[in-house]
Amino acid sequence: MKKFDSSSALTDKTYRLKGGSTPLAYMLPVKHSRRYPLLWFDEDKKENRALRYASNQKTPFEDEQDGNVILEPIVFENGMLNVPKTNPALQAFLYYHPLNGKAFEEVNKAKDAEQEIAAYEVEVEAMAKAKKLSPEQMEIVARVMFGVDPSRMTTSEIKRDIYVQVRNNPRAFLDALEDPDLEMDAHVRAMFDRNFLAFRNNQKDIFINTPTNKKKLLTIPFGKDPVDITIAYFKTEDGIEILKHIESVMNS
Repeated sequence: MKKFDSSSALTDKTYRLKGGSTPLAYMLPVKHSRRYPLLWFDEDKKENRALRYASNQKTPFEDEQDGNVILEPIVFENGMLNVPKTNPALQAFLYYHPLNGKAFEEVNKAKDAEQEIAAYEVEVEAMAKAKKLSPEQMEIVARVMFGVDPSRMTTSEIKRDIYVQVRNNPRAFLDALEDPDLEMDAHVRAMFDRNFLAFRNNQKDIFINTPTNKKKLLTIPFGKDPVDITIAYFKTEDGIEILKHIESVMNS
């Protein structure tokens, strides 16, 4: 991290706790100690320098402070902290603080606006693509993203749920549409829904379940998604033949 630009301290600054946290009061460590190591690596001096906030000092570095320090608490109230331009030492201390960017951050209205615009643009893009989905594509999305059997839902119900998903997590919706295995994913889930593929042995194994074939297909590795490993198997030479067999039964 580069050194604090003292010219930036000519304005009032506002800081907030990250993650949307808004506790009634949050106290930030103000002095380097074993329990709360507050160090900043000075590249010019090639050494770690201890930090300490003292209201009667001009610098946040211990090695530049005199022996008469007045320590004061730094308290975020309801997740926010306002620091006026008349307190550049505190602004500098917060800049160098190890929790800067981790537990708290400086409010940057321009940056916030850019992020909000980007989020709105993603939502607009997702909604535009959602509106263009055919009924067949909507069923594929519903089966994969919501894990439901679309044959038990009306088209309006599916469309509503897709729109809700777009509003709640447009990026996840776009990522799902861009997945090259999206259609195969839905196809495999349909095989499970229609019982052409079945779990056995406490859901450790996957078996083919057609009138002429009841053989074991796969053992599910621990921690692996059964749909993902089934898709991978169907891409193999042996798997392609099994896939054709199941599809012929499903379409008969």
